[in-house]
Amino acid sequence: MKKLFACLLLTTAGCALQRSETPEMTFHRLADEFVAHHFALRPVEASGLGWHQYDGKFVIPTAALLAAEQVELRQLEHELAALPESRLSEASRHDRQILLTTVAKERFTLEAARTPYLNPMTYASGLDVSLYIKRNWKPFPERVRDMSAILRQAPEFFGTACTNLDAKLPKPYVETAIEIATSTADFIEKDIAKAVRDCTDTAAVTDFNAAAAIAAKEHRAFAEWLRQERLPKATPDFALGAEKYTAMLRGELIDLTPERVLAIGLAELRVEQMKFAAAARVIDPTKPAIEVFKAIQKDHPTPEGLLPDTRKDLEAIRQFIVDHRLVTIPSEVRATVMETLPPFRSTSFASMETPGPFETKATEAYYYVTPTETSWTEAQKEEWLTAFNYYTTDVVSIHEAYPGHYVQFLALNASPASTVQKVFGSYAFIEGWAHYCEQMVLDEGFGAPANPANATHQELVRAAKYRLAQSDEALLRLCRLCVSVQMHCQGMTLEEGTRFFVNNCYYEEKPAHSEALRGTFDPGYCFYTLGKLQLLKLRADWQAQEGAAFSLQRFHDEVLRHGTPPVRLLRNAMLKNSEKHPELF
Repeated sequence: MKKLFACLLLTTAGCALQRSETPEMTFHRLADEFVAHHFALRPVEASGLGWHQYDGKFVIPTAALLAAEQVELRQLEHELAALPESRLSEASRHDRQILLTTVAKERFTLEAARTPYLNPMTYASGLDVSLYIKRNWKPFPERVRDMSAILRQAPEFFGTACTNLDAKLPKPYVETAIEIATSTADFIEKDIAKAVRDCTDTAAVTDFNAAAAIAAKEHRAFAEWLRQERLPKATPDFALGAEKYTAMLRGELIDLTPERVLAIGLAELRVEQMKFAAAARVIDPTKPAIEVFKAIQKDHPTPEGLLPDTRKDLEAIRQFIVDHRLVTIPSEVRATVMETLPPFRSTSFASMETPGPFETKATEAYYYVTPTETSWTEAQKEEWLTAFNYYTTDVVSIHEAYPGHYVQFLALNASPASTVQKVFGSYAFIEGWAHYCEQMVLDEGFGAPANPANATHQELVRAAKYRLAQSDEALLRLCRLCVSVQMHCQGMTLEEGTRFFVNNCYYEEKPAHSEALRGTFDPGYCFYTLGKLQLLKLRADWQAQEGAAFSLQRFHDEVLRHGTPPVRLLRNAMLKNSEKHPELF
């Protein structure tokens, strides 16, 4: 793999515009070379996309490799910028902008944020081979051998981790990495090993057991090394600072200062809290809004009914999307509701996993829902299931499946999008779309009476419960935005971030701490709200442009036709005079 990287580096370093090439030809060559180079360094991700020539491969992120990657990115950025845009096709201009933003984000990651390779969490979760268990794209014995090939590299991988990591690391990163490494060791020894027992190739099983034993041991040794060598020296300092935070925003083509982002977030937070309170008054005007919300949380499935109820309600949501012509669903294939796998249960209530855009065999899509554990007390089960009250669960299903991430995936596969558009996406657009869908579907009448003017009180209360649940999800994302800016630019501590979630989206202490903790290493979770606001503004501008020809279905189909780029690029593609339609920010 190192030889492959060296060849790619030499090839691209000599990629000055050749006399025999047109700018269009040069762009396509640069794009193809960058895609090949990018995924040669990320083979596990490439396998997930459906490129199985990368199966069983793994790259050790040595300091030399990372330094060479920075040189490569700067070189590509220079060559892309030098191309005369006027001599490129419209499609290539669009793809060029996607590549430039991708390079900018990669440079930010490696040079400015100095993550992920200076974050111990990257190494604690870096040998994830669960894809080979979950997806059946080739015979199981071959996938077992691929897992063994990856897991055997654990000693060198963790040796590199100890070399790469600074002596002083942010305490939240170290503590979380210890937890992840330990749980990953358990997952390898228990869950993956259990699945491998079904393999009929005894030699492959024997080889896997040896590799798994080494990998589990190395994960635990890494956790202990962190506990002994890095935790005592760990600091509370995790903040990016305003300059780097601004660079992160620009990677999504958002030209705002962190202060302006925070001002937008705080203003939207106050508005949403009023919506939350208004919905609560419809349900019970005699009680505080948070008490009303806690009361509706008690309306949830039983532990045994969680998955069946989710499946039934998911189909009803899909039918609503179809009946109301909100967006074209390009396939009749349903997302399969399944239990979340054990190692991910502690960090996920629900999630969507779709096959890669180039997958041709293992094409199933899974909507994972995290059940209660049999070892829990009845009180713990009850507390967990409050998050799966029928109203919130439906809003989450809208986000994850219909018409959120799953429809987004189906549309991407069915679209004429280029390879560049299919493999490089925008955090703000991907999560902004799913978050936007939560509000949009309720705005179009989901959960509401067909004839509000003649609705019964019971029907109005039911609609208000859905709106309360949707508003709470919006409050969560707004708190993420506000906490992200304040923790990374204004000195907010992890404890203060926790209190912000408790006070402003009414979370209990434990989930509030979890949300604040995520903000220390994922400041980009501000993009859920920013992407949603960008899409709402784009919709208003496109509706003004289209006039009587506007429909939500036409708008949504057009939005999903261009890959998953930053919303600024969607504006350029969809608005005839985008410069005359300033963005919200």
